[in-house]
Amino acid sequence: MKPQHPLNGRSLIASLLLAALVLISACSRSGPGLDIYLRTNEAALDQPASVDDRPVRFVVEPGTPARTIGQNLEQAGLIRDATLFEAFVRVNGLDGRLAAGTYTLAPSMTLREVAETMTRPQAAAVSVTIREGWRLEQAADYLGRRGLLGAEEAERYRTIAAAGDLSELDASRYPFLQARPAGASLEGYLFPDTYLVPAEGATAIDVLVRQLDTFAARIVPLYQEARAAESTQLTLHEVLTLASIVEREAVVPDERPAIAGVYLNRLRQGIKLDADPTVQYAMGYQPQSDQWWKTPVSLEEYSSVDSPYNTYLYTGLPPGPIAAPGLSSIQAVLAPASHDYLYFVAVPDGSGRHVFATTFEEHQENVRAYLGG
Repeated sequence: MKPQHPLNGRSLIASLLLAALVLISACSRSGPGLDIYLRTNEAALDQPASVDDRPVRFVVEPGTPARTIGQNLEQAGLIRDATLFEAFVRVNGLDGRLAAGTYTLAPSMTLREVAETMTRPQAAAVSVTIREGWRLEQAADYLGRRGLLGAEEAERYRTIAAAGDLSELDASRYPFLQARPAGASLEGYLFPDTYLVPAEGATAIDVLVRQLDTFAARIVPLYQEARAAESTQLTLHEVLTLASIVEREAVVPDERPAIAGVYLNRLRQGIKLDADPTVQYAMGYQPQSDQWWKTPVSLEEYSSVDSPYNTYLYTGLPPGPIAAPGLSSIQAVLAPASHDYLYFVAVPDGSGRHVFATTFEEHQENVRAYLGG
């Protein structure tokens, strides 16, 4: 047998450190260790991962352990700390109640809300895509025809949106709606995007809240930044109104800032906008063709459709948005192209592009060249 040698000071310290690491590792996988971690980080339970309200589809497969669920949530950007998630559900006895299924979550939810939501199995969700450039009636029709909302709920969506009625919504969440002109609808404020809603029993409020929440998260900060930088003097309502016209006029994305610049130049000079989509909006539903946007509009109709939305008859912006503008059109109004153009005409080659002119004479030449007028 070899003689025993006493541990020197350095060896003793190393052994103690190793023992401590082993103990910490063991505790991290046990109740006491997680309990300490939870108590140390308890304040973080009520902090969201971000301010992003956009819904995220999150799937939990049967048999997935709490640790893996937490890691997947962190990777999806829905929580900040997977270990804290595991600690919270284990210490509170929720790990056995985490249910497999499909969940609609958001980064703006707190870790506590995410964990508690996942103890309640949710019905399957379906995606709903509201297109840019649709008027609110088109969105209501789509929701009803696709069966995403029942007939009664689709009509309720239309009624609430058209009346701008906030009585069934938590108006305190949407202070930007208080600045609308009296009697204004929700046209232009219902952000076009893809949303997840319950596959069964979805209501008009389910869809409206998702649209308004997304508008609040994505558009309001954008507008506030532009105002702070003094890059626009328009009100939010005016921005949305002009952006909705740009949305209906522009076909090629890179022309949006140029088209926005034309209309802003005309507004500054007190020239009528002469925007075709405003006449189409004023004309409303066309039963003969089952469409909301009459094409083409005759020369007589430009002058005979007497509506404050008809920018061939009335100077300035129409009373409100004519459709749901997308993010790119709103950005184009907040950061328009700088030029002297006052006119544009579509090129009839299927490209969707326009030619621009500074003077009426140049515009007339373009009309003759491209349209034979």
